[in-house]
Amino acid sequence: MLGWSFPRLLALWAAAVLLHAAAAAQVPAREPDRTLTGAITGKDHQRYLRVPFAVPPGVSRLVVAFDHDHRAERTVIDLAVEDQDGLRGASGGNKSVVTIGRSDATPSYQAGPIRPGIWHLALAIPNIRQGVTARWTARLWFLKDREGEGSPSAVVDRGPGWYRGDLHLHTGHSDGSCASQANTRVPCPLFRTLEAASARGLDFVMLTEHNSISHHQPIREAQPWFDKLLLIPGREITTFYGHFNIFGVVEPIDFRIAPGSRITFNTIADRVHELGGLVAINHPGMPSGEMCMGCGWTMPGVNPAKVDLVEAINGSSISGSDGQAEGALSGLRFWTEWLAKGQAAAAIGASDNHDPDRAPDALGAIGRPATVVHASGLTTAAILDGLKRGRAFIDLTGDPSNRIDVTLHGGGRSAAMGGTLPLETGQPVELEVAYTAPPGATIEVYEGELAAPIAVRASPGTGAQSLRFPIGFAPGKRAFHIRIRSSAGALLLLSNAVRVEPRMVPPR
Repeated sequence: MLGWSFPRLLALWAAAVLLHAAAAAQVPAREPDRTLTGAITGKDHQRYLRVPFAVPPGVSRLVVAFDHDHRAERTVIDLAVEDQDGLRGASGGNKSVVTIGRSDATPSYQAGPIRPGIWHLALAIPNIRQGVTARWTARLWFLKDREGEGSPSAVVDRGPGWYRGDLHLHTGHSDGSCASQANTRVPCPLFRTLEAASARGLDFVMLTEHNSISHHQPIREAQPWFDKLLLIPGREITTFYGHFNIFGVVEPIDFRIAPGSRITFNTIADRVHELGGLVAINHPGMPSGEMCMGCGWTMPGVNPAKVDLVEAINGSSISGSDGQAEGALSGLRFWTEWLAKGQAAAAIGASDNHDPDRAPDALGAIGRPATVVHASGLTTAAILDGLKRGRAFIDLTGDPSNRIDVTLHGGGRSAAMGGTLPLETGQPVELEVAYTAPPGATIEVYEGELAAPIAVRASPGTGAQSLRFPIGFAPGKRAFHIRIRSSAGALLLLSNAVRVEPRMVPPR
């Protein structure tokens, strides 16, 4: 019994309890589609059992929750899963919940297509004593389409609040690289990016490899360890006509947009939305050519209503040009022109980082810029909802204490950042800005695509502040946003828009 003292046995028991609790949190919230049960006896000692079950058509993810009577005197049942071609994985007794999806699976299992037909639970019985009977239960979920995209997370959810994230990151699963132990440039392991994001206090990240889904597997493996950092799967769809990110979707999607092809931006966007994800135009101010092939936005036939987000500030693009967030390669003018046309796409900022070792204070480093989202919780669904609604601002400072929020008041109503205030023509309107910014900052109010602010006011001090601007009312739908600058004029914070929707009062 050397090494198996009572404290060690107690610690192992406690670890097993915690693992079981964590696994229980990973099953779908609804009732299972099928429940299998069985019993084993002493005659099953050191035998393999195969239990068939039918997988229906259209399944994108299989979830299995397995349990057995652990009180039955050292009985052990090891779990494996077979499809029509053989074993898809074997986890022994170390995992009570497993999932197998098209692009990711629980470690020990192989991702890939979920073909309909007869599958099997493959149960191994390394130990059961003579005279003992032990019962087992397997709950099965056959998830389809949108339901199969989401997966419960081990991240600690802090409830409603502001959450900081980076929405555009690359690792060795596409063109991210870093220095190896021998100081050689190599494709950078995904965990290095996650370590840097965690060290910089981010709450969530989007991993957006170029056209690839290979990173979904290491994301699933890493999430239980990074239980303070929400890992949201994404992809940068790279085409000849521009780049765009898709967020919150793991299904393989064909990206090959070409003249005459059935694949278009609109068909991809439709599928992403069917699966509960979002679509963001990336670095639209970039040029296209041999220096950056397909980087600029020249996409034909785009339905603007299918665009959820616009990357107004891309840290790597800015740092590689004039270093100005509102400079020649910024996407900010593209976004403000969309505002002027009445488009509802929300503005986001992201680093587009390709090297986690980039100096933390440099634009293009992980979290520079960050998008800060007000969400109902730290979950994928809540973060995507906050982004979609425009309840987000862009922070170029890297300082979590800096904040901005915007509210329109008028006619006895209010609309928060990202919202729309319906208002009768002629009613007075006030724009309220709540913020925290460095000393000497300047608060500017912009409308639509105007190149100059319509109102400017210097910050009266440090700490949390609130200002109100009276806004002159004119016919037509209008969109306002806020830019906060340093005393030297550098852009620090950019809000999303809040809109006024005029309503004509019928004559009496």
